[in-house]
Amino acid sequence: MEFYWCIIINISVDFCLHAGRGVKISGFMSKIISIVNQKGGVGKTTTAMNLAALLSELGNFVLLVDMDPQANATSGLGLGRDGVKHGVYEALSRQKRFHDIVQNTSHEGLRLAPATANLAGANIELVDVERREHQLADLLEEVRHAYDYIIIDCPPSLGLLTINSLVAADELLIPVQAEYYALEGLGQLLSTIELIREHIKPELNVLGAVITMFDKRTRLSEDVMNELYKYFPDTIFRSIIPRTVRLAEAPSFGKTIFQYDPRGKGAKAYERLAREVLEKHS
Repeated sequence: MEFYWCIIINISVDFCLHAGRGVKISGFMSKIISIVNQKGGVGKTTTAMNLAALLSELGNFVLLVDMDPQANATSGLGLGRDGVKHGVYEALSRQKRFHDIVQNTSHEGLRLAPATANLAGANIELVDVERREHQLADLLEEVRHAYDYIIIDCPPSLGLLTINSLVAADELLIPVQAEYYALEGLGQLLSTIELIREHIKPELNVLGAVITMFDKRTRLSEDVMNELYKYFPDTIFRSIIPRTVRLAEAPSFGKTIFQYDPRGKGAKAYERLAREVLEKHS
């Protein structure tokens, strides 16, 4: 009966199957969160993968969109780059429907829109496209009704792929490594966000910044944390992601930290972060 009712009101089959996981259909509103920082090596992809996985483990239906041509989120979830025939690039170039590129992962409730090396060409090809900043947003509007959360892993740059990711998002989560140089360029990112708010999407919200690779043994980590409060006085997550070997190892096995070391410090930290995100939306 539930499945038949879903067909009558034209809700996707994916979402109907998801209804059994305890999510209410009435009043349903998905959230699109871009994980963004133009500086590389700050734990952005690690955060995107593990936040998406933990949100799904907590009973949500989640889509992870890999917008980075390096495809680290794709390989980190166990999909070999050579085995992915169609990805986000093919959807952006309208060679494939977005729904057709989405793949299952080993986490129940977590799906992936994978990246391939072809995605690097989109930065150039989108330049002359009408409404070039809205291409990803238009694609996600077709599928967002089927998910509780859509998490976007942005590339480490401020090119058109990142701009598309910002415009498509409802909210931004900014990972910041607990090192001095990680703060460099943060002002440029915040300026870009303000420009997007001013000219394209005034309702774009910064969900918060999360400290990554934190080492409590060093004073530098504490200093960076204090400095970060100047940028985000009211929106720093309480959850702090520690620097651990296990977090670094997990992607090389095609696993999230929840699968690789479920009782470790990294898994517990990302579970706390996922619960904080849910708390902000409750």
